[in-house]
Amino acid sequence: MSAPERDAVTWTGARLVLPDRVIEDGWLRIAGGRIDALGTATDPVPAGPVRDLAGRYVTPGFVDIHVHGGGGASFTTGDLDEARVAAKFHLGHGTTTCLASLVTAPPEELARNADALGGLVDDGLIAGVHLEGPFLSAKRCGAQDPRYLRAPDKDALETVLRPEHVRMVTIAPELDGALDAVRRVAGGGAIAAVGHTDASYAQTTAAFDAGATVATHLFNGMRGLHHRDPGPVGAALNDARVTVELINDGIHLHPAVVDLVMRAGAGEKTFVTDAMGAAGMGDGAYRLGSMDVRVRDGVARLTDGDAIAGSTLTMDAAVRNAVHASGLPLPVAVATAASVPARVLGLDGEIGALRPGLRADLLVLDADLTVEEVYRAGAPAT
Repeated sequence: MSAPERDAVTWTGARLVLPDRVIEDGWLRIAGGRIDALGTATDPVPAGPVRDLAGRYVTPGFVDIHVHGGGGASFTTGDLDEARVAAKFHLGHGTTTCLASLVTAPPEELARNADALGGLVDDGLIAGVHLEGPFLSAKRCGAQDPRYLRAPDKDALETVLRPEHVRMVTIAPELDGALDAVRRVAGGGAIAAVGHTDASYAQTTAAFDAGATVATHLFNGMRGLHHRDPGPVGAALNDARVTVELINDGIHLHPAVVDLVMRAGAGEKTFVTDAMGAAGMGDGAYRLGSMDVRVRDGVARLTDGDAIAGSTLTMDAAVRNAVHASGLPLPVAVATAASVPARVLGLDGEIGALRPGLRADLLVLDADLTVEEVYRAGAPAT
C-alpha cells in the first residue's frame, strides 16, 4: 500500500459546501494531502478508515488577499516572528492562504520588509506580499501615512517590485505615471489593483484597460458612487474583468450594500479582512505601519483624526455576516471567501474549492458556521 493510500481517510456524514450547492449528507476522501474524491449518501463510500462528521459543514480553506495583521501582531514591520503570529492567528479562523499586506512607507523600506516576508512564503504561511501604497491619492489616503505618498515614478516602482514575492500592488490611477505603472505591474506577473483613489470613471476604466484587475476595498478609500459621477466604484462594478474587494464587517459596508453589490456588477466579488494587529485582541492602542490607531468597541480608527484604520475582522466572521446579516446563500458566501480569491491569485487549480485533485485545505464548521477544525494539505493546522 502506497503512503498516500495508507494515510487516506474518508469523512462521512458531512455537509459539503460546493460553489453551487450544499451536499447535505456527503463524504469526502483525503489522500496524499489532496482531495481524492467526494460523493453523496447514495454513492459508495471508499474502503478504508472513516470519520463521521455528524452533519458538520466542510468548506475549502479561506483565502484573504488583503490582510495587515492579527492576534496582536503585524505584517507591516517585516519582522518574521510578528508575521508568523499574524498568519497563524488568521489560520485559526480559517484563512489557509493569504497575502501579507504592507502599508505606505518609503520605497526602500517597503522593499526590505517585502524581502523579509519572503521567508514566510517559503514556509507556506503566506502566498506573497501586497503593497497597499505608496502610490495612492493624498485626498483618499485613509489611514495611510501622507508623508510617504507619491506618484509611481520608474525608480520608486522598480524598487518596490524588486522583491520576487510581491504579488499585488494598489495604485491610484489618476496619479502621474499610474497607467504605465499598472502596465509594468501586470506585465511583470503581479496583480495591479485600483484603490485609495479620487479618480473619475474614465480614469479608472483606463487603468482597467491597462491591466488592473482588482478594486481595493470597494467604496472605502475612494470617491463615492454618484448617479452622474460613477467614479471608481461605478467603473469597477461595470467591468467584467475586475474583482472587487469587500470588507464585510458591518462597519466598512452596510449589510444592504454588500447584498446589493453581490447581486449587481459585471465582475466577481471577494471578501477581504483588511485586518490589522488588533484583530482578535481587545480595545486599546495599536499601530498600523507608522500610524497610531485606537480601537474602541472593535472599530479601529486613527488616533489623530477619524479615518477607519483597517479592521478587526476575521474571514470566518465575514462569512457568517454574509449569511446572517446579508442573507447570502452559504455556497455564495464561501465561494466569495475561497474560490474567487483563489482565482485572483491564479491558484484555483490548487486551492479554493472542494474538488478532487485540489490540495486538502479544509475547514470543519459547526451549525453556526464557527470554525472547529482547520486542515492544510490534509493535516491539522497549528
